[in-house]
Amino acid sequence: MLETFPGSITAVVQGSSRGIGLSLVRRLLDCDRVGRVIAGARKPAASEALMELADTHRQRLRPVELDVTRPEQIEALAASLGDEGLRPRLVLNVAGLLHDGADLVPEKRLEDLDAARLERVFAVNVLGPALMMRHFLPLMEGDGKAVFAALSARVGSIGDNRLGGWYAYRSSKAALNQMLHTAAIEARRRFSNVIVAALHPGTTDTGLSKPFQANVPDDKLFSPDFVAERLLQVIDDLDTKDSGGFFAWDGQAIPW
Repeated sequence: MLETFPGSITAVVQGSSRGIGLSLVRRLLDCDRVGRVIAGARKPAASEALMELADTHRQRLRPVELDVTRPEQIEALAASLGDEGLRPRLVLNVAGLLHDGADLVPEKRLEDLDAARLERVFAVNVLGPALMMRHFLPLMEGDGKAVFAALSARVGSIGDNRLGGWYAYRSSKAALNQMLHTAAIEARRRFSNVIVAALHPGTTDTGLSKPFQANVPDDKLFSPDFVAERLLQVIDDLDTKDSGGFFAWDGQAIPW
């Protein structure tokens, strides 16, 4: 795994306390080409599983507070890694917001649109990853392959939208895709070793998809561990020509 990266890389995972993010941390720690994992989460100490991993891998895993709705935390983490001379070769943006189990639910019609809820979804799904790019892409410049990837979603594809609904989530993922694609164009000029990509994990058995799993066939509902392994394989297969692309968990390109 990650054979196309230079050895002993530093990886940053944003949204690492549970679900796909936590599984990505586990898989990265299993990889002998990863020297250090920076695991960002809003409340890392509240994740028992993440703390257990940190206990087991004290020299390689560093849990840190990283709330993507707080720009100062993003900037501070990037500055701290830079001061330590750590140049991440892999940065993964995992956290996403679809619902909160309370008053925030996917919209079914125009009358459901609410300004405050739209702002919440866009803050997590678009602004956070955009600011991660702003502060981390310059750190990733150097010799050898580097990848900045964010979890998007097939429902963010405009060309693939045939059902409608889910206004905030769909639109936020479409905006995220445009942010990533635009950053990839700039990265070719400024950080030529950095590949920027949007990744679709498929329907994964996590809290995000739990309320919507009833009609998902068993063979289309994936475990977080399976998804983490597949996404890391897709990342390993990426080349500079793929920068700015939108790829599914199986490596297939997705239309914008």
